[in-house]
Amino acid sequence: MSDVTTGRQLPNRLDNPLKSTLLSWESLLVLVAVAIFIFNSNASPYFLNEWSLSDLTFNFTEKALIALAMALLIISGEIDLSVAAIIALASTMMGLALQYGADTPVLVAVGVGVGLLCGAFNGFLVTGLKLPSIVVTIGTMSLFRGISYIILGDKSFGNYPASFGWFGQGYVWWVISFELVLFLVFAVIYFVLLHRTNFGRRVFAIGNNDVAAQFSGVRVDRIKFILFCLTGLMSGIASVLLTARLGSTRPSIAEGFELEAITMVVLGGVSILGGAGSIVGVVLAALIMGLVTFGLGLLNVPGIVMSIFIGGLLITVIALPILFRMWRQRA
Repeated sequence: MSDVTTGRQLPNRLDNPLKSTLLSWESLLVLVAVAIFIFNSNASPYFLNEWSLSDLTFNFTEKALIALAMALLIISGEIDLSVAAIIALASTMMGLALQYGADTPVLVAVGVGVGLLCGAFNGFLVTGLKLPSIVVTIGTMSLFRGISYIILGDKSFGNYPASFGWFGQGYVWWVISFELVLFLVFAVIYFVLLHRTNFGRRVFAIGNNDVAAQFSGVRVDRIKFILFCLTGLMSGIASVLLTARLGSTRPSIAEGFELEAITMVVLGGVSILGGAGSIVGVVLAALIMGLVTFGLGLLNVPGIVMSIFIGGLLITVIALPILFRMWRQRA
């Protein structure tokens, strides 16, 4: 059984469970991840070093945290293109708080709080004023980052306390970073939320047909507002981690994060049209993106080439299911 909107293999209770698992999109992602891991191992002698593998996790955890919430939002039929700008604004507000003597707990609260408020603002414009989410978040993308540029200009904030820096640079045990542990915890939370609760089932119902969901008693606007708040919240958390890891705040921070987060979501099997997807796929896609970008970095591939690759990958994962469906119809 396949999804009519994506052409990807979907589980069918009448099929053999093992067969359904082996033919799933997630199984393909596992094979791709293994292949990339083997390629990187042979391409660079430094890849298999335990500290190199630890550094690899920093390549995707911050973006993947956003992708977890973005997955639910896209499944519901909406999108948020302002996540990177939210990171910039939250980081700027943390820098301002630092100038007034704020300590680490206050800095974290400011970063997370600003992210949540930005997400709520997006949610209000979409659910309260009934504006298209893609238009709203393009506008707030410019608004949020523009505020950062007004405050900072060509300057930067730095000299964050060491205790704050631990959030982005600290290790929980040996080579296992705090960022990785936090990402895994949130991955479990979002998996349960999407796949094991009534809230998750309502998100899928809204993505498949929000009008039918509304007539079924689902509070569509309320759920979409919550999803925008969650996306803003995760962007605020990512801002704390990224600012702590870099040790400074600039208005250009996190540029391009929205593209990579959306690529992780779509590559993970979430239908860009809404109504289908899984958190497991998003986690695997985040790992693949981390493996690819880190491997290219070890090979001294320029950043612009990585950007081209990510853009091409996004187009490919959107186009392939459509081309596959067209081929099946002709066959």
